[in-house]
Amino acid sequence: MTKAEILKKEILNQYKSVRRFAIDLGIPYSTLVTALERGIEGMAYGTVIRMCEALNLNPVDFTPLDKGSAMSNRIIESKVMQQYIKLNKPGRRKIMEMMSDFSSLEKYQA
Repeated sequence: MTKAEILKKEILNQYKSVRRFAIDLGIPYSTLVTALERGIEGMAYGTVIRMCEALNLNPVDFTPLDKGSAMSNRIIESKVMQQYIKLNKPGRRKIMEMMSDFSSLEKYQA
């Protein structure tokens, strides 16, 4: 099964319609249909990553990511760190305080 076929199968399984998926992700419908028919190799890398993220697929081999899997955790950690390093010292301190507060509340504990 090609990557485009895997994507199409997951889109239809999770969203029931390619059009709905395109709208939800803000991808032009015609671009998505063309990619699914001809292959995703010509698509922008960022778009493919967004699609994989929305479908909970590993962007390397297009296998399903289990919640809490090592790859899934690394992707989330990477995203958090990318945002964290954009902050100045007071911003980082504030985020750390907020995370400490949230992690102490039972409602937000994993």
